[in-house]
Amino acid sequence: MTMKPCALALLAAFALGGCAAQKPAQPQAAAVPAAQTSQKTDLLQRELAYGVYELVENPQNHAIYVATAQSFKEVQGGVIYKLDPKTLNTLGESHTDLKNFGAAQDAEGKTLFVTNSLDGGISAIDTANGKVKGRLLFSERNEKGFPYGAREILWLDGLLYVGGVGDPAVIWVVDADTLKLKARIKNAGKWVTGLHFSPTTNRLYAANGGGEILVINPRTNRIEKRWKPLGEKEALLLNMAEDPATGRLFVTDNSKAKTTLVLDIRTGHLIKQLDTGDSLAVKFNAKRNELYLTQRESGKLLSLDATTYALKQSWDLKPNPNSLLVSADGQTLYVTVKQPFNKDHSTKGLDRIVRISL
Repeated sequence: MTMKPCALALLAAFALGGCAAQKPAQPQAAAVPAAQTSQKTDLLQRELAYGVYELVENPQNHAIYVATAQSFKEVQGGVIYKLDPKTLNTLGESHTDLKNFGAAQDAEGKTLFVTNSLDGGISAIDTANGKVKGRLLFSERNEKGFPYGAREILWLDGLLYVGGVGDPAVIWVVDADTLKLKARIKNAGKWVTGLHFSPTTNRLYAANGGGEILVINPRTNRIEKRWKPLGEKEALLLNMAEDPATGRLFVTDNSKAKTTLVLDIRTGHLIKQLDTGDSLAVKFNAKRNELYLTQRESGKLLSLDATTYALKQSWDLKPNPNSLLVSADGQTLYVTVKQPFNKDHSTKGLDRIVRISL
């Protein structure tokens, strides 16, 4: 895949054995019941920067860290913003020499890990002082000589799992302390787009652009199962979220199938296909039993009842709502809202951060 800046930026937006014994029949799409579109009054918005992508909440001070790539035109590097979780005011800035897309952190929140997608690498940033304390650039190149884009990053028990956007794709396994490459999970299909770890099954799940969900044993780094929930129907699966209590895995597709899939996380069986339209980011909120979805094309943010899938609320966040973050207490939702790209890879304005009190 050609690693042009606009293509990689879109893929980074938010935000990664044998086949299943039997491929379930494809059920008909289940429509999301209609509801009145509404706007809550306790919604705070702020124009922040160009090239805003993923965000995380620090477990110690609850500050919001935002990975940004800044402009793709005549701007070198990016910025990590530290924001007040209540006011969205800037508490700190870290200017980096590479552009930042995906974001994750260790359990204590002492280190922020970001993907530098255009350069095919990752960086570690000390949250105490904002300094880049380590970096790893991967060696994989596509047929045109561009680096595999490092898209999603996931921290798990001292290891980092990083999805590589290439064909064939790869998942890099990295020591989080030393940033030394420990292993490569190969044969990961076309473009690893989403990553999720399930405490229910103790398995890592990777979504890819070939419509597959890979089930990986993190102890052996082996792909144990490959699910294709939509069969031979064209799909580009993106982001995932889990309801541990019911063992449901939610998977989005905003470009090919344009739907949200509900899978049995143990078997891969397609429980339901939600008629949500283009669905990009997805988060499950156990505290409120709600499912949140961004719709990049329609400019909507949806809140669904996670049991009935009924639409509870809809926010108009044009032009392009992107990544999501649910606060640790489940009472606040953060959304990044992006501007469209121009032909020269610049954007029409600053991207926004939205804070919603649920």
